[in-house]
Amino acid sequence: MITRREFIKLCLSSAALTLSGVLLPKVVEALDERGEKVTVIWLEMMTCTGDFLSFANTLNPDLKQLIKDTISLEYQNTLMAAEGDLALRHLYDVATREEGKYILVAEGTVPTRENGFYGMVGYYEDGTPLTDIDAVKFLGKRAKYVIAIGSCASFGGPYAADPNPSRSLPVHKVLKDIQVINVPGCPAHPDWFVGTLSHVILYGMPNLDAYGRPRMFYEHTIHDFCPRRQHFENGIYAKYPGDEGCLFQIGCKGPVTYSDCPTRKWNSMHLNWPVGANTPCIGCVSPEFPDRMSPFFAHLPDVKLPKINANASLVGKVAVGTAAAAIGTHAIISASKGRIAKHLVDSSETTDVGKEMGKIVQEELNEHESLDKDMQNEDNSPSMTDNNPIAKSLEENDTENSEEISQELTPKPKVKKPKKLIPKKLRR
Repeated sequence: MITRREFIKLCLSSAALTLSGVLLPKVVEALDERGEKVTVIWLEMMTCTGDFLSFANTLNPDLKQLIKDTISLEYQNTLMAAEGDLALRHLYDVATREEGKYILVAEGTVPTRENGFYGMVGYYEDGTPLTDIDAVKFLGKRAKYVIAIGSCASFGGPYAADPNPSRSLPVHKVLKDIQVINVPGCPAHPDWFVGTLSHVILYGMPNLDAYGRPRMFYEHTIHDFCPRRQHFENGIYAKYPGDEGCLFQIGCKGPVTYSDCPTRKWNSMHLNWPVGANTPCIGCVSPEFPDRMSPFFAHLPDVKLPKINANASLVGKVAVGTAAAAIGTHAIISASKGRIAKHLVDSSETTDVGKEMGKIVQEELNEHESLDKDMQNEDNSPSMTDNNPIAKSLEENDTENSEEISQELTPKPKVKKPKKLIPKKLRR
């Protein structure tokens, strides 16, 4: 069987072929050795079904082969033929029979308003409703692994965006005592899900970052490997969609967005991706999408360090609260001719790292104050925020809401082991 190291290399380098075609035969081989397929329950909640449709678009092998040879997909709202009480009875029977063995794939947010009345899976024979929140709690506590697919299930996404009338929550905020594997994207790339599912089947829990995302797909910013990176370094910016140059000034969120879109690409056989199609990245995999990533065509606020060429990969790390230790290597490359702005999303700072970064930026500003004064007559170009009322508005709103969102995004400490759960049968 393929080793875990070889598996990770495939996930990192498979840009020409779909991971389905590379990994799933290995999964089939492993399952044949074990003599049984893995049971999967796919629960759709408050969702547009885009993540399942994205997964269904995988070509090699196709969805039919996946279900036939790789997994035992016992429940999926869109695909299954059963409905009503028959479907709910089967869902309960599978969850009971395969308790501690099956994988729960949760798609969409969990609406909590009116005790979950805003999201229904179905009704029992006696008319009692089975809400999304009841279903995900019942299934999540009995699953071996829980995978939240898509940005809605992972972080809230569009369905939990302001003003959030259904009071929707991401899956991990409902299953608080359970490690949820987040596979964000709007929708999630088929490879991200297939790779994560394959790792879970073959090796167990993958290596996750602070937001529960598999590092093999979400470790680097889009900016790190963007084919237009050199335009950014040289200060060549597009003014309108379709122009040559870096798309930062017309809204690209690549410097603060973590995924491998530039190398993996989309359209089933990895043909294209947003920046390749001359449109900015909108940060759809971000924990703050869409509220803090919009307006999509307004660029991020600037933090200017005069005469300093700043590495944009640091900007992404600061924006999501990565350790400030990286500052030493990435913050300042060298003094250079001309000025390249340094970019930062204020509202993305965590409570501690954001403040620390602010101190370091101020120190650098003080250090280069004299240099800045000397260059005032040479470089009087206004910043983008000076003439951009939308960016100004964003900065004002960020200041007001930064602390609240920072606390929400800060990883929670480990909780104590919960008391023994007493299974409660669903009413029929």
